[in-house]
Amino acid sequence: MEFLSNFSLKETLAAFMVLFAIIDILGSVPIILDVKAKAGKIGPMKAALVAFLIFLMFFFAGEPLLALFGVDISSFAIAGSLVILLLGLEMVMGIELFKHDTPGGGTIVPIAFPLIAGAGSITTLLSLKAEYAALNILIALILNMIVVFLVLRMTSFVERILGPAGVHILRKIFGVILLAIAVKLFLTNTGIVIPTPSN
Repeated sequence: MEFLSNFSLKETLAAFMVLFAIIDILGSVPIILDVKAKAGKIGPMKAALVAFLIFLMFFFAGEPLLALFGVDISSFAIAGSLVILLLGLEMVMGIELFKHDTPGGGTIVPIAFPLIAGAGSITTLLSLKAEYAALNILIALILNMIVVFLVLRMTSFVERILGPAGVHILRKIFGVILLAIAVKLFLTNTGIVIPTPSN
């Protein structure tokens, strides 16, 4: 009962907005369409459930789980950045690096991880534990997974509105953005600093 008494609508909404912003499922629609084009089909429910399970695993076990394998959050983030880098290269260059030869082959990787449950969103989830009650974070996470499921279900509708040309243009643009995100994530977690050109 004490667990339930910690419920706060304000905290739940705040945690929801933070997670919604970092997961950015709406901004991932062009990437999802690209994976869907290669894999043929994506399982919205499966992707949302797998991502939710990954979030839960890190929420309750977190860093000790990674430490069990001798891995820290930074190393995990770097691994995620490499997957994002390859995904960006696929979109920009029109090549296939991930094998989608099984039904729903793109559902787990890269949709559930690292697109939805990526290093950034997992780290954010862990950091929220220092600010909000666990119950409120879990409710916010569940609400976000419902949004993720609905967006994944609506990708065919978005695809019809944009048309083949619109999807192709978005794929190239977001491919470059993904490459930039991968580089930033890699540099942040390796501590490498790129000198800015002097005037």
